[in-house]
Amino acid sequence: MSSRRVSAVLRDAASRLEESGVASPDHDAAELLAHVLGTTRSRLPLVDDPGADQVAEFGALVERRAAREPLQHLTGLAGFRHTELKVGPGVFVPRPETELLAGWAIEAAQQVLGESGRAPVVVDLCTGSGAIARSLAQEVPEARVYAVELDEGAHAWATQNLAGTGVELRHGDMADAFDDLAGTVDVVVCNPPYIPLEAWETVAAEARDHDPHLALFSGDDGLDAMRVLERRAAVLLRPRGVVGAEHADVQGLAAPQVFVDAGRWSDVRDHLDLAGRARYLTARLAR
Repeated sequence: MSSRRVSAVLRDAASRLEESGVASPDHDAAELLAHVLGTTRSRLPLVDDPGADQVAEFGALVERRAAREPLQHLTGLAGFRHTELKVGPGVFVPRPETELLAGWAIEAAQQVLGESGRAPVVVDLCTGSGAIARSLAQEVPEARVYAVELDEGAHAWATQNLAGTGVELRHGDMADAFDDLAGTVDVVVCNPPYIPLEAWETVAAEARDHDPHLALFSGDDGLDAMRVLERRAAVLLRPRGVVGAEHADVQGLAAPQVFVDAGRWSDVRDHLDLAGRARYLTARLAR
């Protein structure tokens, strides 16, 4: 396929995706074609002519993406920080903004290591695909990392992504997870469900129709899981241990207030993402 032919095919595919409301049609069309041809987006102008079966496969993937099936489900992979995760139906696709929360957890674990010289203990609640736990194990290899996931489908994906990393993955509810670690954890990190049930119609089709609802919705105000996290983190953390949790951009006041109202946290802060939106909170256990 010549570079001119590649451009024409991508232009047609991107137009189809744009018509269907896909937010990034050019990027997604190129990613799908690169996936089919076994190359990268930057090398598409250099590829050989594809066979008829590859053209048909690409066309089928474009139609599935036009139907708002997540791009990562179609390619089977999602990039996250310095790693790549296997994803597909049944697991929440990790978002780029969550990389900031993971970065905070990594820095917090490194600080424990630097100040105490001992291996930091980190717990990732609601691990989903295992994205945060995998990044922690990769970037702070000295850490003892634990993760838990309730949804069976997501747990199966996390099992794949955390295999060989040293992370101890468990299947269960964060509300009562890791009793054996009570009072010994340095860092608790969590990307909980946080969408109010009433916001159903505002959720992007890719998430609403394909991500597990257990990973999305959290009661009438979207903070039910945050309240559970606050209670569990207080049990797990050692004195002066820290917790970090992602939340919706409209919860920049309400989510931290969950920790303030509990009366056992200090240094409760909210943090912005790269677009300047409220994205995650952190707090330190005061006792």
